[in-house]
Amino acid sequence: MRLLVGSITENPVSLMRRAGYSFQRNEGNEMSFIRPLAKSGYPRFHCYAKLEKISLSLHLHLDQKKHTYGDQTRHHGEYDNDGPVQEEVARLIPILGPTARIVA
Repeated sequence: MRLLVGSITENPVSLMRRAGYSFQRNEGNEMSFIRPLAKSGYPRFHCYAKLEKISLSLHLHLDQKKHTYGDQTRHHGEYDNDGPVQEEVARLIPILGPTARIVA
């Protein structure tokens, strides 16, 4: 699910930490954040954040478990806009501020 936070006034890392996410790594011009739901690390919410001028673009999905095959970019994730992902977005929007919205 994609979110857009317009006119951010806070560092993206600080904003995501306030939402309960931990910075994982930089991937090109995107930052990767995670919020584990269990001590084992999975399942976890995984969010890619990209700063676009003064807006922050977020792409959120749920990783059910760690990848179990050779391709490091594929994993067992849920990208649907319902269930746990929808509930997480509903939790995030008030934290991210009044300019946060779902985008298609």
